[in-house]
Amino acid sequence: MGNGKLKQQFGRRLRVLRVLRDITQEQLAERCGVSVDHLSMLERGINGPSFDLLERLADVLGVRVKEMFDFELLEPREGA
Repeated sequence: MGNGKLKQQFGRRLRVLRVLRDITQEQLAERCGVSVDHLSMLERGINGPSFDLLERLADVLGVRVKEMFDFELLEPREGA
């Protein structure tokens, strides 16, 4: 246990949600009050978000927090 798989899955899901909403890393970072480097590390699964940041990310992306952990579709569907 503890191999970082959850962080990697979360990071991929975060990137998918961001791309689907046509938001750049820079825009999302600014709206959430974090650096682009920090957001990049989240998307790469190097770091995980705090609860406060998780709430801000969900708010900016227009999803409920639990939807950020829906890993069934980690990549956008064709034509979506």
